[in-house]
Amino acid sequence: MSKILIIEDEAAIRRVLVKILSEENDSYKVEEAEDGLQGLEKVKNEDFDLILCDIKMPKMDGVEVLEAIKKIKPEIPMVMISGHGDLETAVNTMRLGAFDYISKPPDLNRLLNTVRNALDRKKLVVENKILKKKVSKNYEMIGESDAINHIKDMIEKVAPTEARVLITGPNGTGKELVAHQIHERSERATGPMIEVNCAAIPSELIESELFGHIKGAFTSAVKDRAGKFEAADGGTIFLDEIGDMSMPAQAKVLRALQENLIQRVGADKDIKVNVRVVAATNKDLKKEIEEGRFREDLYHRLAVILIKVPALNDRRDDIPALIEHFANKIANEQGSALKSFSSQAIQLLQAYDWTGNIRELRNVVERLIILGGNEISENDVKLFASK
Repeated sequence: MSKILIIEDEAAIRRVLVKILSEENDSYKVEEAEDGLQGLEKVKNEDFDLILCDIKMPKMDGVEVLEAIKKIKPEIPMVMISGHGDLETAVNTMRLGAFDYISKPPDLNRLLNTVRNALDRKKLVVENKILKKKVSKNYEMIGESDAINHIKDMIEKVAPTEARVLITGPNGTGKELVAHQIHERSERATGPMIEVNCAAIPSELIESELFGHIKGAFTSAVKDRAGKFEAADGGTIFLDEIGDMSMPAQAKVLRALQENLIQRVGADKDIKVNVRVVAATNKDLKKEIEEGRFREDLYHRLAVILIKVPALNDRRDDIPALIEHFANKIANEQGSALKSFSSQAIQLLQAYDWTGNIRELRNVVERLIILGGNEISENDVKLFASK
């Protein structure tokens, strides 16, 4: 049932609107407020799917109500009701976040179409939030060790800024989780998050992958193609394993960072991009610089903020929580019964040398769930998790 609030000081107009909406759809639950203050109080204490709000009202006009509601519950679509002399103001309310406006006296079809469209928009916003929570859960950082809490604190401070971040740490430690957390907590969260694995792309193709190309730039370039930097415009680009990037590509990335400009391969036209760069590597970039394989000026552009993700061996206190997390996830993915781990099994897993880090632990947990008993025992660990 959709809950609609009508904020209107003219009782006759309120009655007309309630009658129209109630007769149109019996799933509409309509409430009334006779002025802006009363309407605002209702919004503070109740949840609504849509608000119809008059512009000219005593005590608090519609523009003030709109601004106040957008601060406390910005997800609620608001349709403004305007008299003949309020049209200019009604149009201006759209810039302040109103969904639409309708004129007095309300045209039946215009009103109903606007209400349906606004409710559809609200439903879409809710669905997107649910989807985003599901996506966020995939990149959840598990653990409460000092090492992991330090990283969480850094993310909270860094994410809202535009600072570039370089994430370091061994393979399998979850560097991509840190990158996604930074994006999702940033002002760019509504924009794209584009990932590029620099180690997986041949050196001769990396420039085209990052910056795009024009038709005829090379043999297989049969049409113009945008690159990852253009795709990430307004959002974040995550350059994973940047230590494996070729020197020519590094030079172009440096220019993109310095000037916010890129050029497609084979083109001489600059393209302006608005992208936040987050990079990650398992290499010692300072050593790579000394050996001439990485540009020092690019390093300093990337490493405004350095986040070092610890190896699993350095955060063993998190292993029980990680085991529980993976066991739940695997049971959901496979549609199987949830299995528990005995305290002896957990202690034995905590004592292992996790050279493959969290990725290796996840694989071992899955193997134990498939091959072990209803409760994973110390003996199961010795049989199936041995190196």
